[in-house]
Amino acid sequence: MKNAVKTIALAAAIGLAALSGAAAQQVRVGFAAEPYPPFTSPDASGNWEGWEVDFMKAICAEAKLDCVITPVAWDGIIPALTSNKIDMIIGSMSITAERLQTIDFSDKYYNTPTAVIGPKGQDFEPTPEGLSGKTIGVQVATIHQVYANKYFGENGATVKEYQTQDEANNDLAAGRIDAVQADSIALSDFLKTEQGAACCDLKGNVKDDPEILGAGVGVGLRKGETELKEKINAAIKAIRENGTYDEFSKKYFDFDVYGG
Repeated sequence: MKNAVKTIALAAAIGLAALSGAAAQQVRVGFAAEPYPPFTSPDASGNWEGWEVDFMKAICAEAKLDCVITPVAWDGIIPALTSNKIDMIIGSMSITAERLQTIDFSDKYYNTPTAVIGPKGQDFEPTPEGLSGKTIGVQVATIHQVYANKYFGENGATVKEYQTQDEANNDLAAGRIDAVQADSIALSDFLKTEQGAACCDLKGNVKDDPEILGAGVGVGLRKGETELKEKINAAIKAIRENGTYDEFSKKYFDFDVYGG
């Protein structure tokens, strides 16, 4: 009887171990809690959708990871990663030398220019001279805040910081600021809305500064997470090569967002 009990217990333990081994690794994916269309935004039911949501699903399926979306306030998303509250960041975060001092990144998964928009009927260029004397809105804790402070704030412009991109866009539409700087895709999406189309247009792309604007957007990872980084990089490469990346991108864009 004792042998039978031991046999049953051993079989159960082996079964549990097999199930454990077969289970996908759960990864908490930090998304900015604030909407950032067309990349991420919650629908009416609170479910997240957008290009980066589709990207996340594609790489997690490829890497056989159980990815759980974990919304975090943008200005606290890196501390959330380093304190183990999340396991990676997918939030249009550019790979910069400054951020690499604190966290690691996957390979690039998209790269698009930085642009400036402003009121229709006002002709100015997105340069220090063109924005001198104007108030330009940027989202806090972004590469755009750093860039605007360096190039525009030090040359006669007032840089106004916002917690979310929507707040900056709304103030521009209301005439409370003169311009907004952000990723060209995010601003293009705003200009397609009823509010954006009525008020504003594109003034152009800013002059590139790779040291500030980075070398593309990557998945943010904790330093030392070599195995997870290798899985993510392999998955990014795979979905680029097998056509999955282009397939879901066509739902949102009519051009290649991967960039050079």
